[in-house]
Amino acid sequence: MSVDSSQPVEQLFKDFMEHPYEILERLRAAGRVHPILFPHGAKVWLVTGYDDVRQLLSDPRVSKDGSRMNELFARHSGVAVEADEHAGVGFNDELSQHMLNSDPPRHTRLRSLVSKEFNPKRMDNFRPRLEVVADRLLDAMDDSRDVVELVGAYTLPLPIITICDLLGVPPEDETTFRRWAVELVGAGHPPEVVEKASQDVMDYARASIDSKLVEPGEDMISALLRGKDDGDRLTLDELVGMFFLFMIAGHVTSMHTLTNSIFSLLTHPEELAKLRADLSLMPGAVDELMRYDGGVGVATFRFTKEPVTVGDVTIPADEILALSVNSAHRDASRYPDPDRLDITRHPTGILGFGFGTHYCIGAPLAKIQSDVALTRLLTRFPDMELAVDPDSLEWEQSTLLRGLITLPVYLHGKPRD
Repeated sequence: MSVDSSQPVEQLFKDFMEHPYEILERLRAAGRVHPILFPHGAKVWLVTGYDDVRQLLSDPRVSKDGSRMNELFARHSGVAVEADEHAGVGFNDELSQHMLNSDPPRHTRLRSLVSKEFNPKRMDNFRPRLEVVADRLLDAMDDSRDVVELVGAYTLPLPIITICDLLGVPPEDETTFRRWAVELVGAGHPPEVVEKASQDVMDYARASIDSKLVEPGEDMISALLRGKDDGDRLTLDELVGMFFLFMIAGHVTSMHTLTNSIFSLLTHPEELAKLRADLSLMPGAVDELMRYDGGVGVATFRFTKEPVTVGDVTIPADEILALSVNSAHRDASRYPDPDRLDITRHPTGILGFGFGTHYCIGAPLAKIQSDVALTRLLTRFPDMELAVDPDSLEWEQSTLLRGLITLPVYLHGKPRD
């Protein structure tokens, strides 16, 4: 069955952010792909099954070319654009064409220049630094307050400090980085706010790159400036794009994944007790927590270069795809009893870091960060409890991200009268 791309489509359910898994279960049962109007106004094709999501993440008929993404978002949002007018929805074109938003052969070259710096030894060298930072944040939290809000106190600053260390950004700029990340990735910001944040990031990146050309350090940007032994190196614009990618990809999804992991454990006390009793389970638990409720709701947007058939539906060319990672992770055909958290499950094929060509090169560092953060937190505060009704918590209003805005906890257990 071929579906006309102009046909009316349904609006994404209003309670999707609060109850995504129930809604995704119904969508999976109803079909493998659905034309949906997302909250930002763009029509997308929501793909829900594990096998389909995984296959399309690396399908050569699907593109991530950032140079066309503004045009397609404008077209599928009903934005009127004249033939000679630039189409845009607030994203800066230079920032939209980083490594994550490019196709081979450009992506292949960019990845080869960066991946050598993300070797396991370099990433594992971050563990001692992460332990120091985590302990420092935990010390600051333990100040006799009954209730501590974990996002602001722990799960947000830890990845920001990590990415600033990686990029060689001074600690005094961490607050600015947090604001830019929220404005660029969080939902609901006007195009002019996104555009200004984009420009601010580019200006900061260029100034930082200029300073490291004069005085290089041990950070990732300095390493990338040196390039490869064959003389190939990133251009200034490519370095700016890479700076942007590290800042966003290394911060926001890590924050949400860590927050969601803590929330999942606190709302599943039997699994939490298992983990506290045997912290050697942590590496597998990190994978299961990402599967159960990770920080990536939908993979970064892609579009069809030619008609693509999913089941009995043919998606036309130049249509935006929304590949639902959260839905794929709850697909019973891949993970038996998928709505049950089981820290001993050892799930394979987790898609939270992508798959294929665009698999996240920072995945090893992200896993180490979650391991350290959870281990230090659970060891330091063995009696920690959720301080509010779980249903009262507010979720990020983003279709790409899945994350709590706040997470109030009793660090030492609920005070007894």
